[in-house]
Amino acid sequence: MNGGQPDPIRRIVVGVDGSDDAMRAVVWSARLARATGAEVIAAHTIESPVFLEGFPLVTGTIPAESWDVAWKEWREHTRELLEQRWCRPLAAARVRYRAELIAGGPKALIEFAVSEEADVIVVGRRGRGGFAELVLGSFSHHLVHHSHTPVIVVPSTED
Repeated sequence: MNGGQPDPIRRIVVGVDGSDDAMRAVVWSARLARATGAEVIAAHTIESPVFLEGFPLVTGTIPAESWDVAWKEWREHTRELLEQRWCRPLAAARVRYRAELIAGGPKALIEFAVSEEADVIVVGRRGRGGFAELVLGSFSHHLVHHSHTPVIVVPSTED
């Protein structure tokens, strides 16, 4: 706080995955950025499949090199989606933004936000709800409970 006034928002990290709820978070972030002059970093987290992390393939019929090529192609395709489709609301709002792929899950997004000195993390809420969320957790739930950076969860239209 600065003289009773909240600190200015200079950098917003928004989690994107192409879902409707994530797109609502991107649009919300674009509006916040327009109002504050902040930069938006659209971040998509990706976790490599377990079999790419040294575990033996169940079938054993596909060479490891093929998985490496497929994984690289999938990352490139995801980056294209992130930059060309998922960031459209940011471009349309004419705010400063950039797109980042981050290896890992919610913990990696928290660490990324800290490294970027983000003032806020924005995500959509599309959690499983009920018992499934209690047992399996959710991305937004993890962020809210573990991030020291403020987290804004944009509700689903079904909430």
